[in-house]
Amino acid sequence: MSSRIAVSARGTTVLIAALIASSLTPFAAGRSEAERVAGALRTGGADVPALHWEPCADSPGHECATAEVPLSYRDPAGQRISLAVGKLPAVDQEHKLGTIFYNPGGPGGIGRIAPELTPELHERFDIVGFDPRGVGESTGLSCFTDSADGFQHENTFPVTSEQERVQVEDAARGVERCERNAGPLLRHTSTANVARDLDLLRRAVGEDRLDYYGISYGSHLGAVYANLFPERVGSVAIDGVLDPIEWTTGYRPEEAFHPFSYRLGAEKGAQSALHSFLDVCAADERCAFREPGVELLDKYNALLDRLLVRPVAVISPGGAPMEITYQVAVRGTLSALHTAESAPKLGEFLQLLHEHSLPGDPGAPPVVEVPEPPKRPGRKPEQGLSVKCNDSSNPGDPWVWSEYARRADEAGRGFGSYWTYASLACADWPGGSDPDRYTGPWDRETAEPVLVIGNRQGDPSTPYEDARTTSELLSDARLLTLDTFGHGARGKSSCIDGALNAYFTDGALPAEGTVCLPDRGPFDPAP
Repeated sequence: MSSRIAVSARGTTVLIAALIASSLTPFAAGRSEAERVAGALRTGGADVPALHWEPCADSPGHECATAEVPLSYRDPAGQRISLAVGKLPAVDQEHKLGTIFYNPGGPGGIGRIAPELTPELHERFDIVGFDPRGVGESTGLSCFTDSADGFQHENTFPVTSEQERVQVEDAARGVERCERNAGPLLRHTSTANVARDLDLLRRAVGEDRLDYYGISYGSHLGAVYANLFPERVGSVAIDGVLDPIEWTTGYRPEEAFHPFSYRLGAEKGAQSALHSFLDVCAADERCAFREPGVELLDKYNALLDRLLVRPVAVISPGGAPMEITYQVAVRGTLSALHTAESAPKLGEFLQLLHEHSLPGDPGAPPVVEVPEPPKRPGRKPEQGLSVKCNDSSNPGDPWVWSEYARRADEAGRGFGSYWTYASLACADWPGGSDPDRYTGPWDRETAEPVLVIGNRQGDPSTPYEDARTTSELLSDARLLTLDTFGHGARGKSSCIDGALNAYFTDGALPAEGTVCLPDRGPFDPAP
């Protein structure tokens, strides 16, 4: 039974709890004894794929292969799909210690070409990435023959009732096209199925246990794997961490009726990161937004007030005219907060908008580079949405999203609306969630402890509180903290990278309560 329940069908708390409980009942028929003991569908006896490695045509130094896995692990001998797999071989093959699997986040992130993680890990480990099912070069999920068919507003949010109507209609149109065009894969892209694929890949490269590094959404994949296959957990490090209960169902029965992106509370992490940026900006003469004697949060909010009334006309670096609206300013700020090293550009961006939004003749439009997240070539919005909606419980009425967006904006102005509306399509998602998604328990005893990493000055996508909560939720985990703002800690601190090296190489955990410093401050020049 699906956990997608329309808001208009709300009943008593007991009824809600019963409905949710029924949606979490494990599939039992045809499973092995080990899987029945584990209490969840695992790989169902599926054949281990054979990997035939060849040099990757698009990435020198990497090797590529294709893995065939079941579409549904309820039918492991049935329809197959393909996974695009990539390997960065260890430099020292003679003294290789094993294989580390990698996921870049998203969901919908292309992960086939994995980074080295750290130079030391690249030296002694093969690092294997893959495009998850439905994504990139793997068997792809595609809803549209025309890119204008739907999900045109995926990266924005409405501020007027007319904008809300347009966004709701766009999401409904996109979902309708997905139901018509995407085929059976649409119902089988949950993180649990990706974790099942990952276990087959682990076996395909000959590893008894999984060593893994995942960031952002990749943290949820790590948490799901650790609880579906706890006896197979080796060194599993998760960075920029999502709370798995908030992602899937919520802690209380009534939270199943909240948009999952509202449950996550990402706006709180974003607001914390904004405060950290503004504090360091006020104290550093190199910050363009600095103004002695002025409270910078007030200056920022006044800028947003003016943008709600009148956008600022600017010129893009490529020479094209454009408007910076309230939504564009919020999105640009949020994007820049993902790395503390973007602080100088964020200060310049906000100061230019401040100067040209004030009353009076603003003069010629300035050239403004809007901070944006890195482009992901070939990314299709439906691929990430399918994972989100297949994983999570959500309301069935798209018109309630505005109510939750307003609530979230009280904790993080603009950020709350941006993150809440990221799940709008889930209101109408065909068939509800993936019947084989994983919703707990989350405290299964793992063979080795999981390493959980978070940024305590604010993470604009995954609040630091989620890292702390998840480290307590998992049966045996250790929290490692980076004292900065931004999304993800690897590569930002020799202390963090050294801890990763020790963890993967020797299984050594950092001391309880370890807090690492970044290698440089937000306004320090890059080395």
